[in-house]
Amino acid sequence: MAIPMTRLGDRAFNHSVADDVEAEYDRLRDLARAEASKKSSCFDRAHQAYEQGNGAQAKALSEEGKKYAALQDSYNKQASEFIFRENNAPGRVAEDTIDLHGQFVDEAQDILEMRIRDAQARGQTHLHVIVGKGKHSTGHVDKLKPGVEQVCRQLGLDFATEANEGRIYVDLTGGRVGSAPPLPPQPSGYQGGYASGGYPAAGYHGGGHQQHQQQHHGQQHHQQQQQQPQDDVEKLILGCVRCCVVM
Repeated sequence: MAIPMTRLGDRAFNHSVADDVEAEYDRLRDLARAEASKKSSCFDRAHQAYEQGNGAQAKALSEEGKKYAALQDSYNKQASEFIFRENNAPGRVAEDTIDLHGQFVDEAQDILEMRIRDAQARGQTHLHVIVGKGKHSTGHVDKLKPGVEQVCRQLGLDFATEANEGRIYVDLTGGRVGSAPPLPPQPSGYQGGYASGGYPAAGYHGGGHQQHQQQHHGQQHHQQQQQQPQDDVEKLILGCVRCCVVM
């Protein structure tokens, strides 16, 4: 069965980037998608082999599919780490801010949970999470924001959407948030850009992408490889193969 693909998030980068930087991110995601396609093909054929009573071939194809799955995960991990470094480099976001542009939902959730636990351990009282507005998602439905909200609920943390709707304020103390507090006044000589959605990133040193840049970029990124259906097929095949093949 084919792996369903859905777009998520907003533009991958929160700032203007060099062509080679954008190309590297695209390259890694494309490599992951290619391995996902190979994995899907192997699992489809493994299922067919099992249905035809060929347990040995089903097992071999399933094992081959798992190798492609590992490569897919590796390339996606590289892409996730690459874009995170780019978007959260010193001077692009404040110390109390994290930018999750360009992440798949599960990637964003893992990163956010680690960041929250680290911030709490350091005594930080809040966190600004940049997710974008999802304007370039399929059907303009944002997926990063609900993913972030889910993590907050699981950790028992209250949150509120900030004024530009592309940022979420999270209280790390366990307190209640009536509404997100206003951003601090823009410091003298501030040279930053705008936060995601065009809201002035006062005091946050360019914490979001500039609306007039990279208009084409959001049409190319963020196809989430949904693996659960494929994983279920793999488990079924492997379970049945173990019953049919003498190791």
